Amino acid sequence: MIRFLFLLVALQMLVYMGSPAKPLSSETDEIALLALKDKLTNSDPHALPSWNQSLHFCEWQGVTCSRRHMRVSSLQLQNQYWGGTLASSLGNLTFLREINLTNIYLHGEIPREIGRLKRLKILDLRNNNLGGHIPVEMINCSSLQVIILLYNNLTGKVPSWFGSMVQLTQLGLAANGFVGNIPPSLGNLSSLQKLSLSQNHLEGSITPTLGRLSNLKLLALSLNNFSGLLPPSLYNLSNIQTLLLAGNQLVGNLLSNIPLAFPNLQNFACGGNLFTGILPFSISNLSELQKFDIEENGFYGPISPTLGSLHKLREFKVGRNRFGSGRAHDLDFLSSLTNCTQLQKLDFSENYLGGALTSLIGNLSTNLILFDMGLNQISGRIPETIGNLFGLASLLMDENALEGPIPNSIGKLKNLVIIFLSMNNLSGNIPTVIGNLTILSVVHMDFNAFKGSIPFTFRYCKKMHTFSVSVNNLSGNIPTQIFAYQKDLVNLDLSTNSFTGSIPEFGNLMHLSKLYMYANKFSGVIPVELGACSTLTELRLDRNFFHGNLPPFLGSLRSLERLDLSNNNFSSTIPHELENLTFLSNLNLSYNHLYGQVPLEGVFGNITVISLIGNNDLCGGIPQLNLPPCPEFSSNKHKSSHKKIIILISVIGGLLISFMIFISIYCLRKKSEKLSFSPSLEHRYLKVSYGELHQATNGFSSSNLVGTGSSSSVYRGTLVHFERPVAVKVLNLQTCGASKSFIAECKVLGKIKHRNLLSLLTSCSSVDYKGNDFKAIVFEFMFNGSLETLLHNIVEDSKSTNLSLNLMQRVNIALDVAFALDYLHNDSGEAIIHCDIKPSNVLLDDDIVAHLGDFGLARLVQGDRSSFTSNHGSSSIIKGTIGYVPPEYGAGGPVSPQGDIYSYGILLLEILTGKKPTDDMFGEDLSLHKFCKKAIPEGITEIVDSRLLTLFGEGERKIMQKQSTKECLVSFARIGVACSQEFPTRRMNIKDIIVELHAIKHKLLP
Repeated sequence: MIRFLFLLVALQMLVYMGSPAKPLSSETDEIALLALKDKLTNSDPHALPSWNQSLHFCEWQGVTCSRRHMRVSSLQLQNQYWGGTLASSLGNLTFLREINLTNIYLHGEIPREIGRLKRLKILDLRNNNLGGHIPVEMINCSSLQVIILLYNNLTGKVPSWFGSMVQLTQLGLAANGFVGNIPPSLGNLSSLQKLSLSQNHLEGSITPTLGRLSNLKLLALSLNNFSGLLPPSLYNLSNIQTLLLAGNQLVGNLLSNIPLAFPNLQNFACGGNLFTGILPFSISNLSELQKFDIEENGFYGPISPTLGSLHKLREFKVGRNRFGSGRAHDLDFLSSLTNCTQLQKLDFSENYLGGALTSLIGNLSTNLILFDMGLNQISGRIPETIGNLFGLASLLMDENALEGPIPNSIGKLKNLVIIFLSMNNLSGNIPTVIGNLTILSVVHMDFNAFKGSIPFTFRYCKKMHTFSVSVNNLSGNIPTQIFAYQKDLVNLDLSTNSFTGSIPEFGNLMHLSKLYMYANKFSGVIPVELGACSTLTELRLDRNFFHGNLPPFLGSLRSLERLDLSNNNFSSTIPHELENLTFLSNLNLSYNHLYGQVPLEGVFGNITVISLIGNNDLCGGIPQLNLPPCPEFSSNKHKSSHKKIIILISVIGGLLISFMIFISIYCLRKKSEKLSFSPSLEHRYLKVSYGELHQATNGFSSSNLVGTGSSSSVYRGTLVHFERPVAVKVLNLQTCGASKSFIAECKVLGKIKHRNLLSLLTSCSSVDYKGNDFKAIVFEFMFNGSLETLLHNIVEDSKSTNLSLNLMQRVNIALDVAFALDYLHNDSGEAIIHCDIKPSNVLLDDDIVAHLGDFGLARLVQGDRSSFTSNHGSSSIIKGTIGYVPPEYGAGGPVSPQGDIYSYGILLLEILTGKKPTDDMFGEDLSLHKFCKKAIPEGITEIVDSRLLTLFGEGERKIMQKQSTKECLVSFARIGVACSQEFPTRRMNIKDIIVELHAIKHKLLP
């Protein structure tokens, strides 16, 4: 059949070429070259290489002729600014043996006439923009030994007729748009030494015929859609030096055969597949190994401690796998790597590696430029010996359990460009030696416990691009000119600290795109110099103490997409210049003292992207805002009237407050009671009276009501002592057990503090104005409400958000709740069992960070956390909410961390499917747990929340259709199912849950 195809192609060639052409002479070569140059056009003719026609064409630049016939034998015009297309006259240069037109900006197609070049041995057209199919006429070039067409836009299938070009030693087709399978005929190329098909759209199984290429030294198949097992025949390629399989969907236990099959292996990459298995110690026998990359697979077990014999090793990347056990000896392999003196890149991030980081890392190669151990469970301090690695350019240690200060020796790392230390337990001051790192570009130190302020020496880091220190304990004023020299700064995040003073000088930051200063204690006015930052896309100054006018110059920041100035003390009209911000899609000016007319144009015409609540003196605007019409008198009269009204209200308010105080004292005396507070909170929190809470919530009015439950109601309010809005949970004391719930919640919350737990501000146990008992707990207000409202589109009040959660946000929420449970069960002194994990008790702040709340059913458990018996809080009363209560509680079993894990598992499945466990579709024979378990893995997309597939744009839908995303959905469902097993001993451990969710999160990242 193959012979018949080749014969058919040959007949087509005869038809195409017609009658025999007249013999070509050396004169025709000059004509062909000039025709070729005519097609190689350029807008700048002076940039073209000079072909001086006063010289013989054999003396033209890039042209070589044979001595005997004086015919063009070589055309080498590489790396020059030609451009244009390839003329058909190229086929007239019939004595050509080599064509090198690399990187000369060609477009168009490869001309069919190239098939006339029967003497051609080398064809190199890489790094151009050539398109179309490879012309079938090229089959006539039977002398070809090298074909390199890398980095073009060629399309169609890889031609099967390549299999007849038996002299080929190199075939490079990578980085094009080829589709289909690898043609089995390539196995006929017995002389082939290099085959590169990477970065195309090839699919299916890898053809086993490639195992016949016994001379193959390089096989590159990365970044395609190959699937299935690696064919066993490939293990016959004993001469392989470079084997690249990364970025496919290949499966199986690959590594077990590698050391024996490929003894000459120098470069191996299989990252981004579905391979599994352990890393065999025999890897250390690959004495020629230089690069080893198995990132993003399912490899597990220990990392070989015998790697030190790989003396030529330059790159060792095993990140995004399942190596390690979270225990002490997981890092033993580092000791052996100290013998690898040529090591430049070391990446073991996103695994399960535990143990303490020791000083031996200072003995690693001084050639090391990348050290990435992020997203593990590594503890201890950053050792002083880190300063020995003076070649480091990237240091990534984020999301571990590191503690203590940053060592001063870090100042020796003069080549450091990137440093990631986020989400550890690091403390102390940011060292002043950071100023020694003059080429530092990206710094992430978020979510630690750093204190002090930003050192003044930071001004010397003039190459800074991103600087993020959010969620720390930093404080004090920021020196005026500390950022004045960071002219390349693009992202600056100082949020959620305790910085004070005014905004520092930012006028020189011409490239600044994102400026986050929210949740601090900054004050003063917005400086006019900020208007020079014309590239700002996001500006967040919310939750501070800024005052004065909203400056009109904000309207000149035409790139702004998000502007949040909420929860400050601004007092002015809204400048109409903000109407000019055409890209603005999120404007929040709520909870200030703004007054006057609301503009109508621009962003103000879309009620879904603006928030103006908490500004009681605004008027006008679009009808959907439901603001009163503006009175028809001048702004000056309005301001004067405004002041008079304020004075009048203040006088009346003062009289009313005095009257209320008198009545309160009378009632208190009548009942012989006085205001009291929960004992555990008495000395820790600012006291608040019933009168203050009554005033803060407008008399507990329905307009302030944000939620109700069986035993309490929650109101939004504003207390004078707290700069942010608060949520006041008022207990319904007529409900059975409400008083116990109040005591339990105060007792638990008095002992704990964590960023994923609802922050208790104070509590009140008193009497109301009628002399009735009154108990309330005051929390930080969560702007995005509960997870239940978002999952099930519950509108609790007119101010409820229309937010729809995408997949990444849902994974982050699941992680946040897992962090909270890990803290409660393992890190809070006495173990705390929540007993009521459900969506309505998961509250979301304005950054969609989840906070676990409602500890009315919580239990404190003494003693060893690994052993919970019936003595620890057993009760016949079912603890929790129907649908989320673990089976053992219903049978009278004791509360335990495993009970919380069950409820958490149901919560995960609800997050994934958007269905409640009490949905009508579930009954005796079907539960949410069984519903999800049956769908894994093939039916996963049929059970997920339909909004993940329909409510987002085309880009989001494409993400949801990716195979890797479907794998994430399956993994998420499996975690939920594993957590909600019937028997407690079979449920997942909370720390394993966190690791698995981290793996899902980082697989979803771009």
